[in-house]
Amino acid sequence: MTAERDFKVAVFPGDGIGAEIIDACLTVLERVEKKVGGFHLSFEILPAGAAHYLETGVDITDENMRKAGEADAILLAGMGLPDVRYPDGTEITPHLTMRTEFDLYAGVRPCRVYPNVPTPLRDPRAADIDFVVLRECTEGLFASLGKGEVIDDREARETLVITRSACEKFFDFGFKLAQKRKVSGGKGLVTCVDKSNVFRAYAFFRKIFTERAAFFPDINVNYNFIDAQCLYLVRNPWDYDVLVAENMFADVLSDLGGGIIGGMGMAPCAELGDEHGLFQPAHGTAPEIAGQDKANPIAMFLSAAMMLDWLGERHSIAPTKIAAKMLETAIETGFAQNKIQPAEFGGPQGTLEVTRTVFDFI
Repeated sequence: MTAERDFKVAVFPGDGIGAEIIDACLTVLERVEKKVGGFHLSFEILPAGAAHYLETGVDITDENMRKAGEADAILLAGMGLPDVRYPDGTEITPHLTMRTEFDLYAGVRPCRVYPNVPTPLRDPRAADIDFVVLRECTEGLFASLGKGEVIDDREARETLVITRSACEKFFDFGFKLAQKRKVSGGKGLVTCVDKSNVFRAYAFFRKIFTERAAFFPDINVNYNFIDAQCLYLVRNPWDYDVLVAENMFADVLSDLGGGIIGGMGMAPCAELGDEHGLFQPAHGTAPEIAGQDKANPIAMFLSAAMMLDWLGERHSIAPTKIAAKMLETAIETGFAQNKIQPAEFGGPQGTLEVTRTVFDFI
């Protein structure tokens, strides 16, 4: 009999609706674990974020950062509150520190329309939307995090950084993702999104992309400037597969993607490196609805499914991949049968009822 594999998961509820959607997520994870068997998830709840900063003066302790690094995966709900700021005026964002600390260079943000989820696009082809925004998470404009300067209250400066080493592994990740999606019926297309017609850094970004593309002849490539790409994602998003972009541009594109698939409550995210993985919904902490049973937990559930799939890939463990598919199928079926109706879309179901419905479909 094969021994059950135990995985340590560092869990950060964070701020706002975080505690609600994390509790919901752990409930469905325990359900799929029990259904599938062959693995066990050991959760350790760790404080960090804006509320923790208010209480202690520290956004995340060195001990909890260490525990995150030692865990098999990091599951995070969201951090930051609009009225809680560092002395420099920026929001509390220890999860951004994790990206650089653990070299989480590939931010994978799937954008897919689920059955019966209302989208703002009337074209019937919107039902076929299924693309991924791939975000380089360790540099770009975010390389200036904590390093920007304001000069004499008259001028502010931030520095954008693009390096060959980061770009090469990021683009290779994107091409391999397109290959994986192609096997499952994807378009086998990677689109480079930049502003290379104006900025030298983005011309360098595009140059490296073109060089790496030569190593993946089975994948088609495309190029768009960021402003045009925003237009195309509204006009014809069903034509895209994998979009690769610098940190800030991809941040914008992924929220646009969340909007066209129905809302940020449907937008999961995995931030991956060669040794670590962090999984969180792409939305924020929504403090205005915290504690009211209004948050849509689906993006949190889908992020957890991405975690299970990644653990299976990384450790060659079939049960976690089966569990990931089970959770995804439960969500798909629930929407297809019009049984999942989150309040985010005007439906009658709050966090608890959406969770119960997904639970019953597992």
